[in-house]
Amino acid sequence: MKIILSAVLFLLLGLSRDSGFDDLAINKVQVIGSHNSYKRAIDTALFSLLKQKNPNAARSLEYSHIPLGDQLDLGLRNLEIDVYADEKGGKYAHPKGLEWEAAAHPPAYDPEGEMNKPGFKCFHVQDLDFRSNCPTFAGCLRQLKAWSDAHKDHYPIYVTMNTKDAEIKSPGFTVPEKFTAEVFDRLDKEILDNLGREYLITPDDIRGTYPTLEGAVLAGHWPTMGRARGKFIFILDEGGEHREAYIGNHPSLKGRVLFTDSPAGTPEAAFMIINNSKKDGDKIREMVKKGYMVRTRADSDTEEARANDKSSFQAACASGAQIITTDYYYKSTFFASDYSVQFEDGKYMRKEVIF
Repeated sequence: MKIILSAVLFLLLGLSRDSGFDDLAINKVQVIGSHNSYKRAIDTALFSLLKQKNPNAARSLEYSHIPLGDQLDLGLRNLEIDVYADEKGGKYAHPKGLEWEAAAHPPAYDPEGEMNKPGFKCFHVQDLDFRSNCPTFAGCLRQLKAWSDAHKDHYPIYVTMNTKDAEIKSPGFTVPEKFTAEVFDRLDKEILDNLGREYLITPDDIRGTYPTLEGAVLAGHWPTMGRARGKFIFILDEGGEHREAYIGNHPSLKGRVLFTDSPAGTPEAAFMIINNSKKDGDKIREMVKKGYMVRTRADSDTEEARANDKSSFQAACASGAQIITTDYYYKSTFFASDYSVQFEDGKYMRKEVIF
């Protein structure tokens, strides 16, 4: 009787369990997600100043996002989170841009003092594009956990991450802490402490008893969507020194939380970031057919949206890339354009199709 009543309640509330994807491996499903998912708009006064100094840079930053939970409610199944290391706390508590905003009485910044606490911070560009819907990474993770707890049957959510430490070569700007193997250890711990191992699919889960992670991937050892319900998958969108530091003493990413953007033929190869599907569509198709997961982009720097040009999105769909990111699941509120990104049925997930 309880089971019947629960089913009726789900139907009345529009919460019926969608099982249409359950039997598909996760690499056979295509999802749409957001880019720089945490980002809030730059305050008007600061944006006007940036526009005077560097119109092209300002133009590329003229977008924002709704809170993470609202994006997931909409149906997006990929998020992107940028983090800056802040071991002692307070490094990013007083952005230089606040001085430029002061005369215009901008919105309050960090009224709860979160930026003074030790731990990773989440924003786009130090001192310039610093307003965030979740200023601390721990806060972002707690938001994700709360949403997941309220939607326990959700399909897997991918979280791509940039670990930022580039300097702005001008006097007075904050110099970020560098990401080392030890800093990456802290990043893994922050995810485990604030989200929890039981919410994750990690490289260890995919590798299983295979000698390498790549070997497992090429053998199709991805879970089904049904088995992956309620889980998050984190991917490090970095190469070079950052990727080397993260892999370090963790061959095939043993013991690590994040997957990496690693090339085919390496033990860690599982996910790949190939952003230009118009130029690299054939490469994406090749990687997808072999069994790898690929993230690509529908748009960047506001250009496609301003031109109402969906050709990059169409190329991304046709490439078979499993994750497609956009800044425009809604139309822009900053300039006139009809550009927005969804699949044909208005949803953000579909069975993978490779043309």
